[in-house]
Amino acid sequence: PYSSLRYDKCISGRMELNHLTSGILKVCFEASNELGCGYLESIYEKSLIITPREEGLNCESQSTLQVKFRGNFVGEFTPDIVVEKCVLLELKAVKKIAPGHIAQVLNYLKVSGLPVGMLINFGNAKLEYRRFNSRFEGIE
Repeated sequence: PYSSLRYDKCISGRMELNHLTSGILKVCFEASNELGCGYLESIYEKSLIITPREEGLNCESQSTLQVKFRGNFVGEFTPDIVVEKCVLLELKAVKKIAPGHIAQVLNYLKVSGLPVGMLINFGNAKLEYRRFNSRFEGIE
C-alpha cells in the first residue's frame, strides 16, 4: 500500500520530517526508560503503538508489503511499525545492531517508497538507533 505514496503526499518538507522523527525518538526513549532492556521485541513494539497514538499519530503495526521483481510478486515483508505513512520503524532487542539489520531497513525503504526508516535497538541499557533517508542526504 505504501509503494504508491510519493514524498509530497506524506509530509511537506524536511523540517516536518525531522520533527516527526524527533518525536518518534522521544517516544522510543520513554519506552526504553520505563521498560528497561531485556524484553522481547514484541513488548517494545506494543509500547511504541500506544504512545504515538496518545499523541494523535497514526501508527500501523505489522502491515504486509509486497516485493516485486520485474513486475512479478516474489515475496513480502512486514515492517514492525509505520508512523503517519511516512516513517518505517524496525525494532530490535539485540546486543548490537548488525549489518544485516541495516540492510533490512534499507531494503524495506526501497520496496515501500517511504522517505525515512528508523532502526531502533532496545537490547542494551542505552537505546541504540539509526535513521535512514531515501530522499535527503545527511540524516543519520
